[in-house]
Amino acid sequence: MLSRFVAFLLVIGSLFSLAACNTVDGVGQDISGAARTVKRAL
Repeated sequence: MLSRFVAFLLVIGSLFSLAACNTVDGVGQDISGAARTVKRAL
């Protein structure tokens, strides 16, 4: 149940991130920022 909730939050977060980006460059920056955040968390 928890994994479904986490997956749901990831999907919603991804949708908001993509909606906020108007360019491919912006998407790349968002993905890089998310990767850095995950790397710091681990």
